[in-house]
Amino acid sequence: MSRIADEQENFSLLLPISESARTTAQLFAQQQPTHEKSERVFFNTLSVLTVNYYLDLMGIATNLEVGDSWNPLLRLCMDVSDLEVSGVGRLECRPIRASLKGCYIPAETWNQRIAYIVVLIDESLLEAEILGFSPSVETEELPLNQLQPPEALTAYIKQYKQIKQQVKQQIKEPINTPTLVNLSQWLAGVLEHDWQTVESILSQSEYRPSYLFRSSESALINREGETMSTTRRGKVIDLGIQIANQPAILIVEIIPHENQKTNVRLQLHPTGSHIYLQLGIILTVLDESGNVFLEAQSRSADNYIQLQFNGEIGERFSVKVGLDDASITEHFVI
Repeated sequence: MSRIADEQENFSLLLPISESARTTAQLFAQQQPTHEKSERVFFNTLSVLTVNYYLDLMGIATNLEVGDSWNPLLRLCMDVSDLEVSGVGRLECRPIRASLKGCYIPAETWNQRIAYIVVLIDESLLEAEILGFSPSVETEELPLNQLQPPEALTAYIKQYKQIKQQVKQQIKEPINTPTLVNLSQWLAGVLEHDWQTVESILSQSEYRPSYLFRSSESALINREGETMSTTRRGKVIDLGIQIANQPAILIVEIIPHENQKTNVRLQLHPTGSHIYLQLGIILTVLDESGNVFLEAQSRSADNYIQLQFNGEIGERFSVKVGLDDASITEHFVI
């Protein structure tokens, strides 16, 4: 085996070429129309099989049949010499001759491979030498003195796989954009996102408390003697075992005022046979930045807790119902 240069001699990796590898390379070569094309496919195949053998020794899974170099049509039409690393990407495995100082890298592979590996095929076809690799290329000739040692290839692949998995996970994780309940639509009779009229909730025996709420729709008189409508909607809030399987009813009441102002009243009631809320339930109003604006906590004999504030049209806020480590948050826009 002849060496390329002294700088490669210190870290190149010598590997045997198996008889089956030579047989496969010869089979692919015989399918080509010209001697030049046949020779190129032969050495390309040996270089791919050499890298595949090395990665198998290192415990890195590959898939030969996925690569373009294992596609008969692409072998015929293109200069392909790639190897698929399972779950990571493709390596470009390029053969060279002993007299060369650089390795030819087809332009169509630039930015399409996770690394470019240079393989010296011995004239006897019994041995191959992995000279090193480069994570990227920018010219058709990759200088051999710029190669990283082959021993670093497995660590590079594992790191690349880890980064790829992290990026993939970030893409999979949805951006938590909260669903906004539009309170202004309630005034037009539009219900949304599991919110119901209070009567609808009370009609269900398992939720009907020991006392009744007043009507969900009523009229108020402002200082000018004008009639103002008030609308109430409810939703069953269940924090599970934290409140001993005792759901509560969150009621939101809105009363429009002049000058684009809206009065918002929040109430949290027990359900079923329970007269009082469980001790320690916290009802919180958060502003658009997530800061606590108002807060109330149930005591031992509270049959409901309440918060009230004024807001402007288009203003956003959130309502959080919590007990110990469990909580549910609803998001609103006036």
